[in-house]
Amino acid sequence: MLSTVLQFEGRQKRKFLFHFLQNRNKLNLIMTIGKVSLLFLVSMIGKSVGFSVGGTFLSAAQKAALEETAAAVATPGKGITACDEGPGTIGARFEAVGIENTEENRRLYRQMLFEAEGCENYLSAAILDPETLYQRSDSGLLFPEVLSKKGIVPGIKPHLKIYTLPGTNGDTVMQGLDSLAVRCREYYDAGARFAKWRSPLVIDMAKGCPTDLAIRANMHDLARYALICQSEGLMPIVEPDISLTGSHTLEEAVDVNIRVQSELFKAMIDHGVYMAGSTLKPNIVNPGKNCPVNYSVEEIAEANIFVFEQSFPVAMKGCNYLSGGQDLATAAARLSAINQANKKGPWNLSFSWSQALQLPLLDLCKGEDELQLDKISKLYIEELKIAGAAAKGEYKWAKGDGDHVGTKKEALEPVAA
Repeated sequence: MLSTVLQFEGRQKRKFLFHFLQNRNKLNLIMTIGKVSLLFLVSMIGKSVGFSVGGTFLSAAQKAALEETAAAVATPGKGITACDEGPGTIGARFEAVGIENTEENRRLYRQMLFEAEGCENYLSAAILDPETLYQRSDSGLLFPEVLSKKGIVPGIKPHLKIYTLPGTNGDTVMQGLDSLAVRCREYYDAGARFAKWRSPLVIDMAKGCPTDLAIRANMHDLARYALICQSEGLMPIVEPDISLTGSHTLEEAVDVNIRVQSELFKAMIDHGVYMAGSTLKPNIVNPGKNCPVNYSVEEIAEANIFVFEQSFPVAMKGCNYLSGGQDLATAAARLSAINQANKKGPWNLSFSWSQALQLPLLDLCKGEDELQLDKISKLYIEELKIAGAAAKGEYKWAKGDGDHVGTKKEALEPVAA
């Protein structure tokens, strides 16, 4: 830290030292966590001093473009519609309600998600699958052009593969870094302005999962992905996705999420990622689905803010929570409660949802031979209104929505034949 201070002269040095002393409580916090380097402190206070950590390989114009994209995605009251399912995943959803999985049906469905009247009032961005990135609307425009004209930032999910780490109890890493730079260049040329990479993790306290190895490997991969994206002009969204499955308590989830996020942000800083030109897409910190302990939605909200206060750099403008298998009512209640609890944090906390928005839409097609696009469009806008209100902490949830009701032990045991 001293060597960093000595790089500044006169007034700038005094300004840095003043902010360092004003923020020394953050240093104590970082030392308590034990995983985040002193560089993390610099990133937390650097914005107010007029400098930033990372991005030394970027020009001022490139940094400005990345920050502009991050700021657009973090527009208050708006969020991300995640339409990045591959043909197989969206096809399974289609077939479950009797819709044929053809490229044309996928195109028509995505077109509705992008062109629904008024969707731009609640959406700041959309994540596309590579197939969707190159598809066109009925008017002949590429979907990224359709989105950009509505003020919605188009992004991309690169194709990735899951690899199981040997010597662990099923922990995984994502593969796909080897050709990422070339693909990012192609995605940018096609109109994408950000990318999203997901690293899934599972909590299993009995098996010791996630292991330290899995956390390090996944978070370092996320950091390398972010670095590659920025070098090719794409603003990276980093997604450490800790599954809802399991019986872990909220307290155990808090501990794991702090470990994961601390490792992620340290790795990003160590790799030289420009933090102000990045966005976080985490899971909502929740107890496991089979946790026997009851928690209120307010307790869950406080847990999420606590995790961020321990680890989330203020240089990053926004966080867009994934739904992670939660239905719309649950996800919206928890997001709204989190925003109400976010009294001190500077971050914009919003949504990046797929299943929570889309599964109810496709249910409208059950018993029909084709996509019910008019009905779907109307329900979609109603859902986005709920999501937008939750992103501002203004969604009024029904009693019990967002609470975790503990699973009784006997309910988990198989019934004897």
